[in-house]
Amino acid sequence: MGLQGKIIEYVDNGKFLCAYVQEEAGNRLRLLNQNSREVSLPQARVVHENLKPVAGLAREQLLNLLKETAEHRLALMAEVRLQEIWELVSTENDTDFPPVFLAELSFGAGTGDDQVAALLRCVFVDRLFFKYRDGRIVVHSEAVVEELRGRQEKARENENFLEDSGRALALLMAGQEAGDWPGRDRCLELVEDFCLRGGEATEGALAREVLKKAGLTRPHDPYWVLVRAGIWQPDENIGLRRYEVPVAFSDEARAWTRQLTEPSTEALLAEGRRDLRALDLFTIDGPQTRDYDDALHLEAQGGNFLVGIHIADVARFVAPGDPLFEAARRRGTSLYFADAQVPMLPPEISEGLCSLMVNQDRAALSILVTLSPDAEVLDFSMVPSVVRVKTRRTYGEVDQVADSDPVIRTMLRLAGRLQERRIRAGALVLPVPDVNISLDRAGAIKVNLAPVDTPGRCLVAEFMVLANSLGAQYLADREVVGLFRCQDQPKRLLVQGKGADFFLTYRQRKYLSPGRLVTTPQPHSGVGVMQYTTLTSPIRRLLDLVMQHQLSALLRGQGQLFSQRELEEIAGIIQSLQTRANLVGQLRHRYWLLKYLEGKVGSRMAALVLERGPNRVKVVLVDLLLESELPARPAMRLEPGATVQVLVARVDPLDNLLRLEW
Repeated sequence: MGLQGKIIEYVDNGKFLCAYVQEEAGNRLRLLNQNSREVSLPQARVVHENLKPVAGLAREQLLNLLKETAEHRLALMAEVRLQEIWELVSTENDTDFPPVFLAELSFGAGTGDDQVAALLRCVFVDRLFFKYRDGRIVVHSEAVVEELRGRQEKARENENFLEDSGRALALLMAGQEAGDWPGRDRCLELVEDFCLRGGEATEGALAREVLKKAGLTRPHDPYWVLVRAGIWQPDENIGLRRYEVPVAFSDEARAWTRQLTEPSTEALLAEGRRDLRALDLFTIDGPQTRDYDDALHLEAQGGNFLVGIHIADVARFVAPGDPLFEAARRRGTSLYFADAQVPMLPPEISEGLCSLMVNQDRAALSILVTLSPDAEVLDFSMVPSVVRVKTRRTYGEVDQVADSDPVIRTMLRLAGRLQERRIRAGALVLPVPDVNISLDRAGAIKVNLAPVDTPGRCLVAEFMVLANSLGAQYLADREVVGLFRCQDQPKRLLVQGKGADFFLTYRQRKYLSPGRLVTTPQPHSGVGVMQYTTLTSPIRRLLDLVMQHQLSALLRGQGQLFSQRELEEIAGIIQSLQTRANLVGQLRHRYWLLKYLEGKVGSRMAALVLERGPNRVKVVLVDLLLESELPARPAMRLEPGATVQVLVARVDPLDNLLRLEW
């Protein structure tokens, strides 16, 4: 197109540059641009060319001309009114025009190269009304203009949002007051979502920009911003938020709870319940327990014994379809942490209306079991009842009177026989100490191991296992569907019966087959019974509440409440929620142990070797039951089961990091 000797314009990194064409070779041009640089450019990148060539100028003269031309065209841009031009041509039938035509509409007579170039520059800068394509200017429709206006407005809002939020977050991290800046809630929601989900956050890229504006690029900066803003606590339970565990109850559930009233004893008895208030019922729980969902009693009957296992009748107050049952379906279980708890049901229900508190008449589902002196089940029945707990005992108190209290002594003997029967049926009893974590008022963390096979705990455990297995048998004998827990044989057997060696017991747990939840009875190898469920904790577990409903409906002569299809759906919900609960619980438990270990960095602790591989040695800290790994040392002949001293080298609770060294 004969460009040699002409002044042309092209765009480089978003900037217009004037240049002189020194040579034209095929599809490429050799240029001298206004910045005194010689450039090779494809012809296709030329946006505008002057009509006439320039001749007879020295290099310096050319450079001055290019600079003057560029400055003149930049000044002319102020005279271009793109919106006015667009309003003139947008009603035309044509959708594109030559640049010179639109330049004439703006500048009128005398329009030349500089005016055309100025118009083109405006079109490239303000893309709202026109766009440049193949040497012509395309007119945007009214709809496109409106859409682009919306985008531009959003871009301006985002830029303002970034500036305001970046400045405010920087102030927060510096310990200063940021005030209630525009977009505060959105900003903190973005940061929270990014902190919880990282790259999977809905607007992760925008969150990164905000944090970058504030100069907050370290890994835990989002966490501490939220703490400084008062959104999170210094030891926020990340797992609860990350896995969206409901903490607060809905307004509907709260309103439903408020309208529930405590029924009179007469009203409960009028429902056909058996009056068992005269029996000497007692509860056995931990000293901090607030929700009592089971109680026991013992009667001598000739040479045999009648044991009562009384379960709070939560089903009477929480029915399928009501807001409280839906709340339970969303939670699945109560969660207990060192610093807090998240109940499955509101405290008014879990700690009040349904809780088997001392000297309070309560609705219950009572399982009455006749046992031989050798703990053989001779007969059992299940009845809706009204009970009154006479005594509250703790596990420690039961341990203290294990030899002196006749009732406790007898129940402990029966519990021992029940366990022996289960072991003969193939059960594995694998007691591993509980790791108890507590915080004092000053926030200091205390950790201690508590044995789980104390007399009091074994007594409760065995009679709850008995009640659960009999509940499952009750359904199985009547061929009624339910939710049954089952478990296949262990993948590998290291322990026979009851584990006594801590190392073998700990390892055996790793080889247990996963438990399953099914609607028809199947054997449970770990418990040592042909069918099993759980129904003894309806305040705390959805499964137990569902099973209580299924059994209660049968006892009232109403047939099964839930069909197999409904139970299969509920089983899926329970398994999903239990997986979530286990994960959240494990994360929080580990967090507090790591917080505790922060004060132990540089010290040595005893560790039990669990496994030894070619590159890594797996150990468990014996005082915390916290697992970790160390690099293998060929020179150290460590065998599984050996106890060694390891160095606590580095701990970061927020990173879930524990590094041990030899």
